[in-house]
Amino acid sequence: QVQLVESGGGSVEAGGSLRLSCAPSPVSFTVACMGWFRQAPGKPREAVAAVYTDPPRQFYYTRKEGRFTVSRVNNTNTGYLQLNNVEPEDTAKYYCAAEAGWCSYRLNQEDSYSLWGQGTQVTVSS
Repeated sequence: QVQLVESGGGSVEAGGSLRLSCAPSPVSFTVACMGWFRQAPGKPREAVAAVYTDPPRQFYYTRKEGRFTVSRVNNTNTGYLQLNNVEPEDTAKYYCAAEAGWCSYRLNQEDSYSLWGQGTQVTVSS
């Protein structure tokens, strides 16, 4: 059974950086698109960013575009979300999601993905 394994979360002070990674297991799972979502306590899950693998295109869905960078999925099918200059309101559980084969154009929608990671917690202190 294919799973997405996330890592890279943790606690960081405001202004710091984190890089979240998302890798399929087994690594032979071909990722056609990958999305990143987050859910803060008491709030609905929201889309953060997404990427098509081929051709590589990145999309951002928050006002944090200048601070967040989503990378294309590399040859190991691993994707990354770089968080720079983080703020306390970035505190949330971050999830990656992926789809093989055909990808919807609605990459900011949860139902566009059939495979989800377990989530990784990001906590930003002021």
